[in-house]
Amino acid sequence: MPPATAAQVAEAVARISRELGPAGCLVAPADVAPYLVDFRGLYHGATPLVACPGSTAEVATVLATCNELGVGVVPHGGNTSYCGGATPGERGDEIVLSLRRMNRIRKIDPDNFSITVDAGCVLAAIQAASEEVDRYFPLSLGSEGSCQIGGNLSTNAGGLNALRYGVARDLALGLEVVLADGRLIEGLSSLRKDNTGYDLRDMFIGAEGTLGVITAASLKLFPRPRTVETAFVAVTGLEAAVRLLARLRAATGDLVTSFEYLPRIAVELTARHIPGVADPLGGAHEGYVLCEVATTRQDPALRGLLESVLEEAVAAGLVQDAVIAESLSRRNDLWRLRESVPEAQRAEGASIKHDVSVPVAALPGFAAEASRAVLEVVPDGRMVAYGHVGDGNLHFNVSAPPGGDPEDFLARAPAIHGRVYEIVRRYRGSMSAEHGIGRLKRAELARHKSALEIELMRSLKRTLDPRGILNPGKLLPDAGSDDQDPHVS
Repeated sequence: MPPATAAQVAEAVARISRELGPAGCLVAPADVAPYLVDFRGLYHGATPLVACPGSTAEVATVLATCNELGVGVVPHGGNTSYCGGATPGERGDEIVLSLRRMNRIRKIDPDNFSITVDAGCVLAAIQAASEEVDRYFPLSLGSEGSCQIGGNLSTNAGGLNALRYGVARDLALGLEVVLADGRLIEGLSSLRKDNTGYDLRDMFIGAEGTLGVITAASLKLFPRPRTVETAFVAVTGLEAAVRLLARLRAATGDLVTSFEYLPRIAVELTARHIPGVADPLGGAHEGYVLCEVATTRQDPALRGLLESVLEEAVAAGLVQDAVIAESLSRRNDLWRLRESVPEAQRAEGASIKHDVSVPVAALPGFAAEASRAVLEVVPDGRMVAYGHVGDGNLHFNVSAPPGGDPEDFLARAPAIHGRVYEIVRRYRGSMSAEHGIGRLKRAELARHKSALEIELMRSLKRTLDPRGILNPGKLLPDAGSDDQDPHVS
């Protein structure tokens, strides 16, 4: 899409301001500022207007106006993107579209185990509304107090419970979507079965707002867990963790809801930098697993079952030590340790991040090979590879050496990315498991997907957004873009 002229942008701002009124428009610099920088501070953009529609009809008005005038629109949710997917470009000729005012719980149907919500609903609010009717919405993220469901769906968020319940795509029943020209797809079905041709819903999940703007969603609910047992386990390494997962899934009848891996350095960093966090086990171990098993009935035998699996794993040489949470407070402490790893790594200094996935059984081989490759580039780098081992998603991060030059370390990021992503491809994995593409990974997407796949994606984009107004410069690689790939965190 060619850049909009100053006159086109001014006309769009004037028309949208008239339609939405003062409650729906942010123009003061202090009000606009939070929408101009991404969560990690990698990108800083500009915009003449943050449009905050209060209804689907107003979203349609904004998009129809911008489409007519050729002005780009950047959908914006809770601003928790790690890849710059919701930040406008630097030219200042794009309108930011915030859905924060569209935050209603439209309908809860406990008997159908479904809930219908506006796209601007904060994830934690959906969880709470579900609990009020004795139901459970399982999508769980570290940012659940601020991220919005529209953004979760647009990036196909994964999170802590994907092993048992699936990712955002698996939790969606139907979507309401406004297209680039303002037309509305009214697809808020709560059906489990609908075999009537192409599933249009799936086009918009993971599309990062480049094909349409999700304005509402119908979501699956589940029976609420009644018995939950949480264990923090010292293992002999990542291979032992994968083997322990298989044992737990088989012994419990697939009742494992979460299975998170932490290397020793992750525990050390959180204990060092996060107040109130301590090592749950004495002694230094190579790796740890934070796992939960849960049932939807009161089951006093569940703890004994978990204990027996861990005892057998000790005898097999997989597990060295373990503690099972005796209270909700203790469970929260264990989860705080896990969820504080990104914050602790930021506090430690510069780091280079990768959000990758490979088949679960391939995790040990991938991690070993990728670690060797990284250390050939930065021999004193510190590997902080942790994450959702239950579904093969590893946050394969590298922290700068203590006392080293951060700028020199970060300058090696392109070489590190190249080596890691090449290994990911050989393992038939993904270089973006749950954080999306945004601006950060556009160039890498072109290497990860085949030419045919990229062309089909571009064809779909041209069909649904022929003027290219939806989230310009995101996700799809193209020649002549103004991508920035700072490789920092």
